[in-house]
Amino acid sequence: MKPVLHAALLLALSAPICAFAQGPQNDASPLLRANDAQPAGDLKDDANAAARLRAQVLLDRAHFGPGEIDGRWGTNTERAIAAFQRSRDLDATGAMDEATWRALTVDTSPALVEYRLTAQDVAGPYTAIPDDMMAKAALPQLGFASLAEALGERFHASPALIAALNPGADLTREGTTLWVPNVQANALAKAASVVVDKSDSSLLLRDAQDRVYARFPASTGSEHDPLPIGRWTIKGVARDPHFQYNPKLFWDADPGHAKAKIAPGPNNPVGVVWVDLSKDHYGIHGTPEPGKVGKTESHGCIRLTNWDAAAVAGAVGPGTPAVLQQ
Repeated sequence: MKPVLHAALLLALSAPICAFAQGPQNDASPLLRANDAQPAGDLKDDANAAARLRAQVLLDRAHFGPGEIDGRWGTNTERAIAAFQRSRDLDATGAMDEATWRALTVDTSPALVEYRLTAQDVAGPYTAIPDDMMAKAALPQLGFASLAEALGERFHASPALIAALNPGADLTREGTTLWVPNVQANALAKAASVVVDKSDSSLLLRDAQDRVYARFPASTGSEHDPLPIGRWTIKGVARDPHFQYNPKLFWDADPGHAKAKIAPGPNNPVGVVWVDLSKDHYGIHGTPEPGKVGKTESHGCIRLTNWDAAAVAGAVGPGTPAVLQQ
């Protein structure tokens, strides 16, 4: 649902990454072999965990991301592979064959790099985020609840993956060195059009030749709030928006709730960006729950991870066509 457009500063979602590492120094987790991992058979197999992680990072950098990088196999990863295959004129099987791996590993940058915690990382501030919307409305900012959550968002990864890559790491100490996904990538070119496809829970960016050059998993409505199928246009982009909560627009709202203005931040109900559509009350936006994108329903809008929503926001503008289809 539609937030109030607000020009507050966007919370920092990126930070300098240290020089590329030469290779893991600690083999406590097999995932740390991701920089050199090669698939040996099906990526679904447990033996291919490191190669699966490498594939997810490379897909993210190619702008055919799996959403939250978690090193696990799932529909978001399978659909990302299939979309990448279509973009390279390969058989869109969703399986990692030799030709697909060869096309993906044209990008030779390492999948994992070292990152050292800064004093700001450790200090926060971090604030627990309540579930109740009225309690959210009482907060001056909806920032990160923890450093683990902030790191997950910065490196497009689940906090559980960051923990698995760094067993026993002290997140309370400045200078702690962590292994993190290397998600630095070139900015997206401007899109000629946006396509939201309900059939595979995706948002596609197309160029002037109608070729798909980026694809992201998306949550695209529900039985109660269906995706508004049709041709629309993008009216504008608001970064770090307030959210104007109106319980009358939510079928599952608490009957005791009143209208409220929810402060900006990555844990705002629409995340860090709102891309306004010409359909009233509908838009493309981020989310405070990246692990659920493409797997759960939404209240009618198109929900992406915060980092994917921010990337899309940079590639579109007023007047960009947006096609929402089954």
